[in-house]
Amino acid sequence: MKENEVIWGDALDILGTIAENTADMIYLDPPFCTQEKQRMVSSKNSKEYIFDDTWKDMDDYLYYMKKRLVQCRRVLKETGSIFVHCDRNASHYLKVLMDKIFGISNFQSEIIWSYKRWSNSKKGLLNNHQVILFYSKTSQFKFNRIYTEYSETTNIDQILQERARNKNGKAVYKYNADGEIVIGQSKKGVPLSDVWEIPYLNPKAKERVGYPTQKPILLLEQILRLVTDEGDFIIDPFMGSGTTVVAAKMLNRKYLGIDISPDAVALANKRLESLIKTESFLLKKGKKAYRNLSDSQMDILKHFNAVPVQRNSGIDGFLKEYIDGKPISIKIQKEDETLGDALKKMIKSGASKNCCFMILIRTHIDYQQMFPRKDIPENIIVIDSYEVQNELILEKLHCQYCITKNSQTVG
Repeated sequence: MKENEVIWGDALDILGTIAENTADMIYLDPPFCTQEKQRMVSSKNSKEYIFDDTWKDMDDYLYYMKKRLVQCRRVLKETGSIFVHCDRNASHYLKVLMDKIFGISNFQSEIIWSYKRWSNSKKGLLNNHQVILFYSKTSQFKFNRIYTEYSETTNIDQILQERARNKNGKAVYKYNADGEIVIGQSKKGVPLSDVWEIPYLNPKAKERVGYPTQKPILLLEQILRLVTDEGDFIIDPFMGSGTTVVAAKMLNRKYLGIDISPDAVALANKRLESLIKTESFLLKKGKKAYRNLSDSQMDILKHFNAVPVQRNSGIDGFLKEYIDGKPISIKIQKEDETLGDALKKMIKSGASKNCCFMILIRTHIDYQQMFPRKDIPENIIVIDSYEVQNELILEKLHCQYCITKNSQTVG
């Protein structure tokens, strides 16, 4: 067995040839016991990847996993950790199995990998997470604390103030002899929690290779940074497309990848030759970066109980109700738009979405370029915003005042 290579073979056989207390970390993304044959075609439709995830029963699956997890524990260093990736099909069974093999006291976390994937494939709640069981071999495991940013609702000024316990055991601000609040140590942020919001690879991501169970490099990088340092040795017994070994190489860790599929081994070797990682715009910029609608626009859509659309110049939202199976779109006139320009954008976008009716919210009156309402198509309803209604009412009252004043002057 050499470092920095991928090997074709059964994990049970290959792990049996490795000396004990060798690996600093083991990550495995084994079969999930889905009772289905997993298949996917590569992005260029040049290769179909298939593996069988069917079992006689749960006992058959757990017996298979037990033999390989026992070997994982044997080759793991005393300071090492193991991460077992699973989903709702068998996570609870694997948790009990891991407790028996590694010990309940060495269970560290149940990590929830949360992501957004839309599907209407079956009845029930949308499944938008997977589970990663984090165990150490002993209590002396290596751990590098990772910090994340504070949320917008956090009062940073209060966090910086040191606290102490009063006689009733309640946490209170700490004061010095002069009666001034004591400022605590500098804060690095919020320690990483056990819920990780890391986007799933989208179909067009450059990193995506078309393997059925491919995980994003960003996910594996976070695991590696958590419990390993540069130069540490990582093993992935169910390597699949090779994401773990690719992430290890990028972070200057030594690695060994194992897979029973020769196609997977060939794919992993190819990825190692040309390292490609897709950066997440969501993680870099945050959810707010996707928001194009202002607070006032969101308030208008809320009054209509509409679903906001953030990235369409001609549609800002859709009503939740359809008419004759067709959607109803809403557009809110922008400050730099004339009513005519807003209408053109709305009609173009509405046609592409097959909207039966469209609602245009007029937000300001352009007295230099008035748009005759008779020219507006019958399937478009123009509604004045509260601001426009107020302006029209004040204008009407002003006119009535002038007429009354003039009549009194004449009389």
